[in-house]
Amino acid sequence: MSVLLIEAFYGGSHKQLMDLLQEELQDDCVLCTLPAKKWHWKARTAALYFMQTVPTSTNYRILFASSVLNLAELAALRPDLGKLKKVLYFHENQLAYPVQKCQERDFQYGYNQILSCLVADVVVFNSAFNMESFLTSIGKFMKLIPDHRPKDLEKIIRPKCQVLYFPVRFPDVSRFMPEHKLAHLEKVIGVKRNGDAYRLEGLPGQQKSRALGGLMKNSNAHHESGLCEAQPGLCTSQHEGLPSPLTAPAGLNKSEPSESTNPCQEEDKQHLTFNLSNILSGRDYQQRPLHVAWPHRWEHDKDPETFFKVLLKLKEKDLPFHVSVLGEAFTEIPDIFSEAKKALGSSVLHWGYLPSKDDYFQALCLADVVISTAKHEFFGVAMVEAVHCGCYPLCPKALVYPEIFPAEYLYSTPEQLFKRLQNFCKRPDIVRKHLYKGETAGFSWAALGGKFRSLLAAEPREDL
Repeated sequence: MSVLLIEAFYGGSHKQLMDLLQEELQDDCVLCTLPAKKWHWKARTAALYFMQTVPTSTNYRILFASSVLNLAELAALRPDLGKLKKVLYFHENQLAYPVQKCQERDFQYGYNQILSCLVADVVVFNSAFNMESFLTSIGKFMKLIPDHRPKDLEKIIRPKCQVLYFPVRFPDVSRFMPEHKLAHLEKVIGVKRNGDAYRLEGLPGQQKSRALGGLMKNSNAHHESGLCEAQPGLCTSQHEGLPSPLTAPAGLNKSEPSESTNPCQEEDKQHLTFNLSNILSGRDYQQRPLHVAWPHRWEHDKDPETFFKVLLKLKEKDLPFHVSVLGEAFTEIPDIFSEAKKALGSSVLHWGYLPSKDDYFQALCLADVVISTAKHEFFGVAMVEAVHCGCYPLCPKALVYPEIFPAEYLYSTPEQLFKRLQNFCKRPDIVRKHLYKGETAGFSWAALGGKFRSLLAAEPREDL
């Protein structure tokens, strides 16, 4: 157990990354977590909790943690951990994080991340946008200190920094796809499959169909959050591959036990009522209205107000569309969600969090367009996964998106977003015939796994 994995906010993409690393490292790691609740308190107090709960071991060589943890505090409270090679991974940074009101920003969160960088041996960001927005904001951020300000912190921290994209393990979703998406997939598969390179041009039809089901394994793990003790190896994981697309999935629409206890979304579990025999019929599907997906957290930084404003404008013009509002809600849900659900009425196809990965990927596969209206995004796993499921992406021409998506999928204003959707509502065949012109393979575990393994290679320090 040479690698110590610590996640103070074990949910969403933070959980995905830790689960993936744990699966790869197996018995060579220990995972310590806190549940993905009350983020502000985790950022403030997690180090003290882990001081008491992380077991001591002479085998540790590397500590890998996300930037939610105050690494400086933990290193001081546990000198044995402070001696390790410390890798800090930034899913997001607090220096560029939007707040509803300027005075609401808590200086301590950004300050903690700066301290953690100073203590870390390697600082890793999930995108160049994330890294540059953090580093170039340090100077301005430190000017909030009224006097005796520290200097040259960016120069000290930058040499430690590198970009290593979030590694997505793309599942095989071909069994969920309507016929026109399967046709597109086979065109792409003829050369390669997202995440892994394969040559299939010469395979007979039956062998190619079989290959479609076997190229990728689904790392669909369903964990319970809030593990209060260290867990060695894979004792918290169960990884099951998706069935072959040649086999009709049994109980496809049965949801697995929910990890979310939010009562505001409980009723919405009934809304996933896709009829596969109709939707997967090419003749029927092509006649359906445009299907828009929004797979993001129900929080203000994802700007649901702009999204719903655009959809309601489409509805006012009597343009036909369906919408699936996915993503997870937490304690405080913006009022716009209940208001929009009522106003959108019969246009809503699904509303709420899908705890089952099968149901989630099925919903994305049956959508035509995936939209982001985010005011905050440092990578965007949900958008990349949706593109893998054959959705046409529409993203702001800002934040990380120009780094991930080609220019034709970006919009500059809500009005531009409305015009694009207006055209698609009138001609949904445009997006259904479209072949995505970007590339997702570079964000796959197949492409990035080796770099993560090198990052976590045991490199004992001389003073151990």
